[in-house]
Order: sequence, then structure tokens, then C-alpha cells
Amino acid sequence: MSEDKQQNTDVANNKRIAKNTLLLYVRMLFTMMVSLYTSRVILNTLGVEDFGIYNVVGGVVTMFSFLNGAMSSATQRYFTFGLGKGDKIQLKKVFSTTISIHGLISVVIILLAETIGLWFLMTQMTIPSDRMSGALWVYQFSVLACVVMVMSVPYNAAIIAHEKMSAFAYISILEVALKLFIVYLLVVFSFDKLKLYAVLMFSVQMIVCLAYTRYCGKHFPETKFKFMWDKALFKEMSVFAGWNLCGNLAAVTFTQGVDILLNLFFGPVVNAARGVAIQVQGAINGFSMNFQMALNPQIIKSYAKNDLSYMHSLIFRSSKFSFFLLLLLSLPVLIETKTILTLWLNIVPDYTVSFVRIMLCITLVDSIGSPLMVAAQATGKIRFYQTVVGGVLLLILPFSYLCLKLGAMPEVVFLVHLLMVVIAQIVRLYIVQPLIKLSMKQYFYEIFMKIVYVTFLSILLPLVLYNFLPDNWWRFFLVCFSCLISVSIISYFVGLTLGERNVIKAKIITSYQMVIKYLGF
Repeated sequence: MSEDKQQNTDVANNKRIAKNTLLLYVRMLFTMMVSLYTSRVILNTLGVEDFGIYNVVGGVVTMFSFLNGAMSSATQRYFTFGLGKGDKIQLKKVFSTTISIHGLISVVIILLAETIGLWFLMTQMTIPSDRMSGALWVYQFSVLACVVMVMSVPYNAAIIAHEKMSAFAYISILEVALKLFIVYLLVVFSFDKLKLYAVLMFSVQMIVCLAYTRYCGKHFPETKFKFMWDKALFKEMSVFAGWNLCGNLAAVTFTQGVDILLNLFFGPVVNAARGVAIQVQGAINGFSMNFQMALNPQIIKSYAKNDLSYMHSLIFRSSKFSFFLLLLLSLPVLIETKTILTLWLNIVPDYTVSFVRIMLCITLVDSIGSPLMVAAQATGKIRFYQTVVGGVLLLILPFSYLCLKLGAMPEVVFLVHLLMVVIAQIVRLYIVQPLIKLSMKQYFYEIFMKIVYVTFLSILLPLVLYNFLPDNWWRFFLVCFSCLISVSIISYFVGLTLGERNVIKAKIITSYQMVIKYLGF
């Protein structure tokens, strides 16, 4: 490929990334505002105990979805790789094969949930006897919602691979509108709130799945299912998913497993605190995930085209931009956690403040590792990666159990989690580096050192204001404002290279032009 043609391709890719990022952020802003409002109303309507029951019981079902998580990564990789190669016939085979595999996964999930899972819920979990009926409703409808989610994965993978992020934006508006309607129904009807909430959440999942299915059927010819048996492809995807299984099993174990540990040792009230912390983490992490979602297909496609130089630049850009964006949003929350939670919720469960702070730190570390994880998926050589990284993350649960058994406070499980994700990030880098011929020295200076500098410099002014000003509304606003200004300026001038600053300018210009176009000016 000539230099001019390569440059034009890179410019087109950057414009596509900018457009997709803007669409995803519009989606995220709308979703976040509605989610924060609905979370507050649901917590107050259900009460702390029922809110905790919903989170921990739903978590039991989620544990059985680790099979789906493994296959989801395989589906995404093969779809995007096929598009990068321009092989339409292969795309049809991939889609039909994944639908068949996800059907089998759904059957396995139902069998596990209705045997082992149901036994665990009835005999091992700490749930008040008068709320067991509601917990069973939550459990069964969570199983149904999980199956619906499993069957929708191939359609979601097709949308991401085609980089049609507008579909996520539009369908997300439908989803949050339905969840807003759920809040209204919970307040209006006198039926058992926990049971009603479980039924309504399943209904939303079903409608959203149908929307994704309809969109794909209309826009992507390869997503029309036709049963076909390609033994070689089935084996290749199954092996890829099988090695992904270790990493996904670890992820489910240390998320839902920790929730169950907290229930066993402290009861559903502490589960409510973790549920609130997850809401905060999800709202903030969504901004970073949207940016990464827009870049991930380009990372995989650049590897498929053997354009490793462009792939490396995308990894550096994704790592830094994601971290700085998360730092911008999370720093005010980390410092003024108590005030923000009090403003947001009428009821702030015990331990919520400490849970939120530690989980945001975990999210910041994870944001650096996500591009490397996508790069590993792109190569297809994931056996060693998933075994080692997944093995490190699996240690979260036994170490947390040991600490709790020795009498530690609930916060310790999150501290263990934080320590393990730091170790996992170091291991991840050393495994992926030779696979994509990444310069360790360049990564250290471009990512690690700049992130340390930006973080250290950004927190100085907000911490001074927080510690030396009287505790009032003026301090709250000054701390939040100083966080935004400090992170923005220092990230731009200290954290980014000249080329990356030009990318930011281009994104702002593109976004501005899109807004003007949509408004009709």
C-alpha cells in the first residue's frame, strides 16, 4: 500500500472512530442520567434489604453465564477478523455457527441454574425467610433474562464489528425509556415490589434483544440464521472460546463470587452497598468503555491487515485516553464520595463510601489493560494469556474468603481485588508484548510514566482544597471544579504527545461539525 493511500486510510479510520465515539457518548450520557435517577428510586422503593437481595440473587445466575462470556469474545473476534479480511462467506458461517453454539450454551445455563444454582439459593445463602418467595421470583426471571442475553450476543457482535454504533445509541434510548417506565410502575402498583421488578427487568431485556435482532436482520445479510455444520470452524471457535473460558470464569468468580461471599458473611444489607458501588462504577466506566468500543474493531482489523505500527498507536491511544477520561470523571467522586452519595441517594447503605472509592481505583487500573486484552484476542493466541491472567484473577476469591474468615471487614475483598488487578496488568503486558512485537520501553514511557505524572499532578490542588477548606457547599463545588480543570489541562499537556493532541483536536472538530449538521445550522 502506498504512503498516500495508507494516510488516507488512517484518516478515514480516525474519522470513523471519532463519529462512533461521539454516538456512544451521547448514548452514555442519556443512559447514565436515567440510570442514576432510577437507581435512587429503586433503592428507596425496594428498600435496602430487597435491593441487596436482587443484586446477590441475580449474581448467582450471572455466575453461570461464564460460558457465554467466553463465546462472546470468540464471536466478536471472528466477526471483526472476517470483516478485516473482507470474507463475506466466512461471516455467514461464523454467524450461523455462533447461533448454534449459543443455543447449546443456553441449555447448559438452564440445567446448571435449575439444579446447582437453585440448591445454593435455597440452602446456602443468607436471605430472610419472609423474602425467600421474592428471591425465587428474582432467580427464575434472572435465568430467563440470562438466556435472552446469551442469544443476543451474535447480533451485538455483528453491530460492533460493522462499527454501526448508532444502533447502540438508538436502542439504548429505547432501553432507558423502558427502565424509566419501570420506575413509574413500581411506584404505582401495590404488588410485591421485588417480584414486580424482576418481571419488568426481564421484559426490558426481551424487548431490547428483539430490537437488536430486527436491526441486524435488516442491515446485515450475514445475520440471517441458516443451520450449517462446519466442523473445522466449530472446533476452531470452540478451542478459542475454551481458552477464553479461564479468563471469563475468573471474571465471573471475582465479581459475583465476592458478592456471594459478602452475603454469606454479612447479609443482604452489605450486598446493597456493593450494588450501589457497582452503579457508580458502571456509570463512570461506561465513558471509558464507549471509547474503547469504538477503537476495538480497528485494533483487530489492523492486526488482520498486519499493520502492527497502526495497531500499536491505537493501543497507546486507547490506554491513555481511557485512563485520563476515567480520572477526569472519577477524581471528584473519589474525593467527595460521601457528599455525592448523600446528594444522589436518600438512603446510603453502610460501607458504600469505601466500596465506591476502592472500586473506582480498580476501574482505573483495568482501563489500561483492556486494549492489551483486545490485542491478545486479535492474535488468536490466547491459551497462555488466559491461563495465566485468568489464574491470577481467580486468586481474588480464595484470598478474600481467607481474609473474611480471619475476621476482616468487608472492604478487604475490594483491596484484594485491587492488588490482583495490578499484578494481572503486569503479567498481561509481558505476555502480549512478544505477540504483537510491542516495545516494552516505549510502553513504559508512553503509558506508565505519563499516567503516574498526570495522576500525581492532578490530585495536588483538589486535595489541598479538600483538606484546608471548611466542609460546606463551597468546598464541594471548588473541589469538583478543580478536579476537572487539573485533570483536563495536565492530561492534555503532560499526558499526550503532539500527535495525540492533534487527534483530540480533530475529534472535537468532527464532533462539532456533526452537532451543527444534526441541528440543521
